[in-house]
Amino acid sequence: MSWPITIEDVRRAVERLRPHLARTALRDYAPLDAAVGCGIRVLVKHENHQPTNAFKVRNTMNAVAALDEATRKRGLIAATRGNHGAGLAWAARRFNAPVVVVVPHGNNPEKNAAIRGFGAELIEAGHDYDQSVVTAGEIQRARELHMVHSTNDRDVLAGAATLALEIVEDAPEVEAMVIAVGGGSQAVGALTIARALNPTIRVYAVQAAGAAAMHDAVTTGHPRTYDRADTFADGIATRAPYELTYPALREGLAGFVTVTDAEIAAAMRMLVSTTHQLVEGAGAAGLAGLIKLREKLAGKRVAIVLSGGNVDLPTLRSVLAGQL
Repeated sequence: MSWPITIEDVRRAVERLRPHLARTALRDYAPLDAAVGCGIRVLVKHENHQPTNAFKVRNTMNAVAALDEATRKRGLIAATRGNHGAGLAWAARRFNAPVVVVVPHGNNPEKNAAIRGFGAELIEAGHDYDQSVVTAGEIQRARELHMVHSTNDRDVLAGAATLALEIVEDAPEVEAMVIAVGGGSQAVGALTIARALNPTIRVYAVQAAGAAAMHDAVTTGHPRTYDRADTFADGIATRAPYELTYPALREGLAGFVTVTDAEIAAAMRMLVSTTHQLVEGAGAAGLAGLIKLREKLAGKRVAIVLSGGNVDLPTLRSVLAGQL
């Protein structure tokens, strides 16, 4: 297969991001290591410290910065459950580009408020992310806007890969990464960096059991679209695999596991108690996957990504009360 991005794409993304985004911290926490057990040293990448509180701003900033001025002036559009849209609105504002963001009905109201706060026109359509994508495509064609897809965009993937590059630069000793997957931009980014700089690094993926379209496609070789995506981790609530990431994940991953909502919620509570970091469900899924894989990864130095911290207050209360 033709790999979707190269290390040269990632290095160009680094240069595009440099004027706009600071490098995020990679830290370790002894209490977290003890809680995970099996002699694993956990390296925590703090994408929850980005200006939009999520890694997606890397993806969108690279995609917007790579466009010519005429395309930006015409306007941009995306569908999202929150973090991709907030990232696009934040990046577009840096370039004075108009932007439309489509979210499903009943979307996280706090994420909606953030998107509007960054200056986007917010439109609610569809009952889930995948239906919002359809509406976004219709609006894109009617208004002649430029679509910035959350996954099927090479500049988006290259932006995501910059976080894995930082991990390897800051911790050359890392032996594995456990990455949450919705569309797969983070995981493909991690695989790209491992292939180019250290092929001994093993990349594992984790997906919510109630939204396991990519997991099932990768593990069976038969991609298909599901009717539902049932998880409170809205950042990874997708119903289908994506053409730009699925082949790379199938070829490159060392393993792929699913985790229940209860396991994701437990990982959120573990992160609060051991690191005092606030994360949303998708942001804790990497840790939940690591816990499931911990016997396989015993004694290794493993990186996880706190990919986002935009959890709404009612969900946070339910998680902390042990109701999920």
